[in-house]
Amino acid sequence: MVISKIADGIWRQVEAVQDTVSEAFFEPVIRLGVTGLARSGKTVFITSLVANLLDRGRMPGLLAASEGRIEAAFLQPQPDDTVPRFEYESHLAALTARAPHWPGSTRAISELRLSLRVRPSGLLAGFQGPRTIHLDIVDYPGEWLLDLGLLDLSYDEWVSQVLERIENREEAAAYRAMVAQTDPQAKLEEPIAKALADTFADYLQTARLAGYSDCTPGRFLLPGDLAGSPVLTFAPLPGGEGDARRSLRREMARRFEAYKSQVVKPFFRDHFTRIDRQVVLVDALGAINAGPRAVEDMRAAMEEILGAFRPGRNGFLTSILRGKRVEKILFAATKADHLHHAQHPQMTAIMQALTREARDRARFAGAETAAMSIASLRATTEATMAHDGTDLDVVRGTLLETGKEAAFYPGELPSDPAHLLTPARAGQERWLDGDYQIMRFAPAPLTLRPGDGPPHIRLDRAVEFLIGDKL
Repeated sequence: MVISKIADGIWRQVEAVQDTVSEAFFEPVIRLGVTGLARSGKTVFITSLVANLLDRGRMPGLLAASEGRIEAAFLQPQPDDTVPRFEYESHLAALTARAPHWPGSTRAISELRLSLRVRPSGLLAGFQGPRTIHLDIVDYPGEWLLDLGLLDLSYDEWVSQVLERIENREEAAAYRAMVAQTDPQAKLEEPIAKALADTFADYLQTARLAGYSDCTPGRFLLPGDLAGSPVLTFAPLPGGEGDARRSLRREMARRFEAYKSQVVKPFFRDHFTRIDRQVVLVDALGAINAGPRAVEDMRAAMEEILGAFRPGRNGFLTSILRGKRVEKILFAATKADHLHHAQHPQMTAIMQALTREARDRARFAGAETAAMSIASLRATTEATMAHDGTDLDVVRGTLLETGKEAAFYPGELPSDPAHLLTPARAGQERWLDGDYQIMRFAPAPLTLRPGDGPPHIRLDRAVEFLIGDKL
C-alpha cells in the first residue's frame, strides 16, 4: 500500500515535469482557474470572456487585441478527456436569445481550451512568425476551494469552529435544536446520522442564500454523484476525547477524514495544483446588502481562499522541479453594472480593502494580485433622475422576477471602505448609517455587430492583467 502510494506520487511528478517541459519548448499553455462563491457569475464570466476573445471589438484594454496582434482565436477540444467540457455554445445561446436568460450556475468542474494565434511584439516581431498560445479555462465551484482549508483541521477543530460560527445564526436554529436532542456517544444509527447531515446541509444552503460565504463542506451544497454516500453523511457534533467505539460521533469523525482524503485531496491533486493564473469572482454587492456579518464572513473567506493557493513566480526550473505556482490572482467584484459608473471607484476600493490581507500575503510570496470591479455582461443602462429635489445616478434594467423595466438606486457606497469593514469586524448586525440594496436584473436583449462580443465593463482590463504578459 505504502509503496504503491509512493510510486503513484512519483509518477504524477514525472507527468507534471513532462507537461511543463512540453509547454516550455512547444506551444505555451496558460491554465486559468475561474472560481467564486455562490451567485458570483462564473458561468457568465467564462462565456463572455470566450465570446470577447473570439470577437475582439470590445476589448481595447487587451493590448494584444488593440494592437491587432491576435490574428485568430478558435476553440479546440480540451486536453483532459476525463473532465466535462464547459458548455460555451449553450450558455452563449441563452444570453443572446431573442428572450435572453441567465444560464445555469456552476455545479461541477469543467474545462474549455481556446487557442490564440498571436504575432510577437518588440524586437522579435521582425524575426518570428505568429505562435499559438493555448488558454485552458478551468471552471470550478468556489465552495470546493474553501474545502482545501479542511485539510489542516482535525474533526474536533472543525467542529469547534463550526459550532462557534453558527451559535447565533437564525439559519442554524433547526440544526442546533437537533444537536441538543442527540447523544453523540450513542451507538451509530444510520437514520440519525442522515438526519443530522441533511439538516446541516439545509443550514448551509440557507446560509449561502443569506449571503454567508463560509459554507463548507462544499460538496454538501453541490454533491453531484456523491449524494447520499457515507462520505457526505456527517455533521459537526460536540464532544471531546475518548469517543466510544461505534458511537455516532466517532463515525462522524471517521467520515470527515474520509471526505478529506477521498474528495478534497483528489481535487487538489488532479486539478488545482496545475493552475498558474486565477480569477476569484466575488458578489460583494450581495454581501453588503446582507449586512456587516456577511461582509466580514466574505473577507475571511477571501483570506482562506488565498491560503489554498501556492502563490509565486514560475521560473523555468522552479516550475519543472516544484510544480506550478499561481503567478497572478485577480479578485473581481462582479455586477458592476448594478451601480452607476460614478460609484465604481468606491466599489473597487471596498474590494481592495476586503482582500488586502490576502493580496499582501500573495505579493510577499512573489505573485501579482489585483482587485477591480467588473461586469461580465452589461445588463443595465445608466440614467439620472430627480428625486426630492436632488439628482440621483441610477441604472435601468429589466427586473428578473417581474420582467418589468425599472430604475434602481442602490444607495451611496462610502468613499472610505473602513465605514463598512469596521462595523463588519465588530460583528454588528446591521448598518447604522446606510441602507444598501440590490436588484436582480435579467440580461438585456443583444444586437451584436460583426466582430463585437457581448457588452461588458472592464473585462478587457481583467484579461490584460491575467494573461496579457503571455501574449
